Amino acid sequence: MDWQNIDTVLLDMDGTLLDLHFDTFFWLQHLPVRYAQLHSMDQTEARQWLHQRIREEQGTLNWYCLDYWSAELKVNIAELKREIRERIAFRPHVQDFLAHLRSESKRTVIVTNAHRDSLDLKLEETGLDQLVDRIISSHDYQIAKEDQGFWRQLQQDEPFDPARTLLVDDSLAVLQSARQYGIGHLLSISQPDSQQPKREIDDFKAIEHFNEIISK
Repeated sequence: MDWQNIDTVLLDMDGTLLDLHFDTFFWLQHLPVRYAQLHSMDQTEARQWLHQRIREEQGTLNWYCLDYWSAELKVNIAELKREIRERIAFRPHVQDFLAHLRSESKRTVIVTNAHRDSLDLKLEETGLDQLVDRIISSHDYQIAKEDQGFWRQLQQDEPFDPARTLLVDDSLAVLQSARQYGIGHLLSISQPDSQQPKREIDDFKAIEHFNEIISK
């Protein structure tokens, strides 16, 4: 990384700083089981219906909104997430990377699409808020990171020079949106979920772990 030309580091949370396995397991396995139990449904039927329904909201703020899904599914999503909180975990080398950025006086801001209830749970488990300068949820602006409006509001709220800013995010759609906005340094994560295979990423530079970009 061209660290001499980077002042601000914007960091996604799920799949970037934290293992995406927690979220994958919740939405694809835990929620269908608990939904079927709570609504007296067959688990296979519940899983198929849920997966189709959730995909319909992909790329929108609703996709990430626990309040929306709690109302739609008539279950308390935040409480169901707490049932598997022991699965929340850092990705390798994250704490060392964040400590290094702080020692180099880089401004570190988590920008996440995670709903505040999910964010609060993960902060309770990890203390991640103590390792960065600020955390911003797209729900604060009521617009997802995939939308150009998010970056406009972010720059008003958290002034940064796009040309001297690095964004690290596992979502290619978010990276494309940031590129369109003019953020100069973009980096993806090749294996956001530790239980899934590494991805081949062509459009952006990608790393497996953060120790690859800590300047010596």
